Amino acid sequence: MSDMLVIVESPAKAKTIGKFLGSKYKVVASNGHVRDLPKSQLGINVEENFEPKYITLRGRGEVLEKIRKEAKSAKKVFLATDPDMEGEAISWHLSQVLKLDDKSIFRVEFNEITSNTVKKSIKAPRAIDMDLVNAQQARRVLDRLVGYKISPILWAKIRKGLSAGRVQSVATRIICDREDEINEFVPEEYWTITALLKTKNSKKTVDAKYYGDANGKIDIKSEKDAKRVLELADGRDFTVTDLKVTKKSQHAPAPFTTSSLQQEASRKLSFTTKLTMLVAQQLYEGVELQGSGTTGLISYIRTDSVRISEEAQKSALEYIESQYGKEYVPSKPNIYKGRAGAQDAHEAIRPANITLTPQMVKASLNANQYKLYKLIYERFLASQMTDAEIETNTVSFDVNGCVFRANGTRTLFDGFTKVYTEGRDDVAEKDITLPELAIGDVLKQSKIESEQKFTQPPARYTEASLVKTLEKRGIGRPSTYSPTISTIIERGYVRREKKLLVPTELGFVVTQLMKDNFQSIVDVTFTADMEEKLDLIKDGKQEWRDVIGEFYGPFEKLLEKANESIERVVIPDEVSDIPCDKCGTLMVYKTSRFGRFLACPKFPECRNTKPIVEKVGVPCPVCGSEIIKRKSKRGKPFYGCEKYPECDFVSWDKPVKDKCPKCGGLMVQKLGQNGGYTVCADKECGAVIRPVKKTNEEKEE
Repeated sequence: MSDMLVIVESPAKAKTIGKFLGSKYKVVASNGHVRDLPKSQLGINVEENFEPKYITLRGRGEVLEKIRKEAKSAKKVFLATDPDMEGEAISWHLSQVLKLDDKSIFRVEFNEITSNTVKKSIKAPRAIDMDLVNAQQARRVLDRLVGYKISPILWAKIRKGLSAGRVQSVATRIICDREDEINEFVPEEYWTITALLKTKNSKKTVDAKYYGDANGKIDIKSEKDAKRVLELADGRDFTVTDLKVTKKSQHAPAPFTTSSLQQEASRKLSFTTKLTMLVAQQLYEGVELQGSGTTGLISYIRTDSVRISEEAQKSALEYIESQYGKEYVPSKPNIYKGRAGAQDAHEAIRPANITLTPQMVKASLNANQYKLYKLIYERFLASQMTDAEIETNTVSFDVNGCVFRANGTRTLFDGFTKVYTEGRDDVAEKDITLPELAIGDVLKQSKIESEQKFTQPPARYTEASLVKTLEKRGIGRPSTYSPTISTIIERGYVRREKKLLVPTELGFVVTQLMKDNFQSIVDVTFTADMEEKLDLIKDGKQEWRDVIGEFYGPFEKLLEKANESIERVVIPDEVSDIPCDKCGTLMVYKTSRFGRFLACPKFPECRNTKPIVEKVGVPCPVCGSEIIKRKSKRGKPFYGCEKYPECDFVSWDKPVKDKCPKCGGLMVQKLGQNGGYTVCADKECGAVIRPVKKTNEEKEE
């Protein structure tokens, strides 16, 4: 037996940490939580001051028995679960299950899993922070009360399998409210007028847009007004009347927090929040690197802080100077201000070792690990670099009393953008480089045209924009965004269409029921205020049972009223145009935790179901039937013949309509970050390649 026992949460982390500690240490994993509230009952004694009833989780008995044996013979037991509220609670539960006395408990935290950090942390243990534990208990008890008290009402009044939650119900409401805004939106007409101008001494042209007149900006809201401007400007020369040149510095974005990582991974990599956190956890716990063994690549992943350690910052600045030159090192190290209300318990997410570049570790990582590590690495490196220097130009033209303007930008010094450019939720217009112009210059008109447009409704939420909204409004915490989004999709309240989150009829019905009967639960302000109270518990400024008590009194009265007043709601199934193969009845759309599917409405007499088929519009090269999009057991899309298993044609790449110009065979599309190419599916053909561009649909995927 070992002198020292170290208990972590995951086997992967145990393997990584075990490599850094000597033979005196034994590192074991608890596989996450070992105790929790029972699933089959409320598990909270409301009459006894909300005393929680904890039980050992099913399947943890064997793991716990092994840990008990190791703990009995160990001189010291180090509890090294994750460095957050949840990890603190797991350490406390372990201490209770193992019956450790306070003097033999050594709580340690690893912000990153590297040799120096692990050894340094082991030398500086502390006691379990009961304020953190109580904050986690309060959150767990509060969520259990809401979920287990309201969910049975949803089962009785709507249908089985539904659930309500303190955060998930608010998130669903936010998405439903946005859909209401979209449906109620009344578009307003407006017109744009653009003139294409030619310069005398340059082959470059200038796009100038109508601005107004000498008195200021004028919005064109009708075809009549547009025609009036065209009559004044058409066929005439444009004279430069004003030139404005502005130089500005663009500061590098801060290193990632959990929220900003989820948003950027969604924008740039098309990762779901769930996938982002799964891959980030792997990078934090450690991956097997060729020649180095298991290595933790990034710092802890659940954080709302943009702070980094002096040591990490110094290493980054030295690396930047060596790789890019002194001009890319700021005169003073970049310091970022966190958002109001941030807990700032941990550093921002950053590489554990700046010298381990993405290219160096690429061969040891799978595709998703490499993409996310590269994103984190480049963002952190850029955050420590100098500002980009940008010059913006605005040119004003006069044509018969009408003012037109052209805008351009020019990068004077690339700074941090040499490494990284931040993604956007909206689509930015491309920068325009204007030719050299002077006041009084006259430009000939090549053409001028007007275009009718209409104002657009607010956009539906993506996972990235929903996370941004939840964080901005103080709803949930970094660790809750991903499971919240997963839950509302799995429950069928929201469905994912490409990158967009669209509320279902069920989502609307449940949200309306919650609004009518549990207004406080789905009130954004109430939920944010509750998060602040949980933070007060964490800081030792409020007793957790008092917070629950203040909530439960009014909540109990709402439950009594709701049980009596809510009438049963029947949600009709959406009917498809696809007849049932067995009885001919038009099938209906259903939703399970695996997504939407088609089912016969005559259930249980007819139990026929079938997946929703997505055709690609290309005939099978083997039998001529339709090629359809399918998913593997691991969720990876592929393309196969609809006649499978009679026809076994399959392709991981998307078939395209164009025939191979060399052999006339099937061509498939291979996409890169900014486009891609089509290639003949028959490798013996000579792999004819042609450049292609991503469609908007493919970009969203």
